[in-house]
Amino acid sequence: MDVRISKALACAAVVGMFGWGGKALAADLVVGLFGGSFLDASRECQIKAFEEKTGARVRTKLGSSAQFAAAVRATGGKSDFDVVYLDNSLATQLRNEKLLEPIDRSRLANAKSVAPSAFDGESPYYVSFMTGSTVIVYDTTQVQTPPKSWNDLADPAYEGKLAIGDISGTAGSQFLLALNRMRGGTLDNLDGGFAAIAPLAKASALLYTQADQIVSLFERKEIAVAVWYSDRAGSAIDSGLPLAVVYPEEGAVGILPSVAIPKGSKHPELATQYIDALLSKDVQTCFAEKKYAGPVNTEVRLSEKASRIVAVGKHFDELWLPDPAAVARGMPAWVSRWQREVAR
Repeated sequence: MDVRISKALACAAVVGMFGWGGKALAADLVVGLFGGSFLDASRECQIKAFEEKTGARVRTKLGSSAQFAAAVRATGGKSDFDVVYLDNSLATQLRNEKLLEPIDRSRLANAKSVAPSAFDGESPYYVSFMTGSTVIVYDTTQVQTPPKSWNDLADPAYEGKLAIGDISGTAGSQFLLALNRMRGGTLDNLDGGFAAIAPLAKASALLYTQADQIVSLFERKEIAVAVWYSDRAGSAIDSGLPLAVVYPEEGAVGILPSVAIPKGSKHPELATQYIDALLSKDVQTCFAEKKYAGPVNTEVRLSEKASRIVAVGKHFDELWLPDPAAVARGMPAWVSRWQREVAR
């Protein structure tokens, strides 16, 4: 296929996926972020604070980390986005492909209160605004003996009542890596992980691609257990679902959702202000309590309620944070192998 035609088709696909009615105004900031309960908390805590402070308006396009990364690539340095939310491994990929604008830390008033590890080095191209985790979530009305280990999900009792993520989502890739690690594998050799996850995928009710697909499955009692996100589970519990969160005895896999400014942003200065707002103590506190997100601002103190869901103390110490650069390098080959060996 002609390269120019291929690029045009890619761009058309992205526009179709993320398009919205109307054209952004000059003072609009176009932000790609996650949907469902995440969007609700973002609007209440993050977007509201930014709009009130700056007078600008945020226009949101919803999707997943993988979708946003694909969209930034497809537009080749002329992004329709000003800010994107995405997993730090995908942010690393985009940085390596020179598709992100550098973030000027000197223009982030809240940087001094943020843990240094949240930044992509001294000259960052992205910054993590929260800590999350991939955990086990189960329905307390259906499961009498809670699972304790990732290995427990292979119990025949869960066949057809389990949901795990597709590799296109963070939970799916992290579950694969967790199983691999337990079997002595490394990020350079995932043989053990693929061997372990293939039968679990076959026994699953769904290989989900969007995080909030799990909510309706739990509501209809179609599943009893899922590999899911701690923050999403907290929101679902608040909505009345009888769920509980298990941090596996081997340790949960840590997630560092990040924000970045794509190359070609039409409002890079405004985008920097948006990122600064996300890092403030007030916004971090609000988002931590509403979305059960581990704060990166060191001045935040969590309530007892939030601390029951967020990885703190022992659970935080046991989080495994895979090297994002290694994940970025390996992901293309892992996705191809997943399609051959795991996808149904």
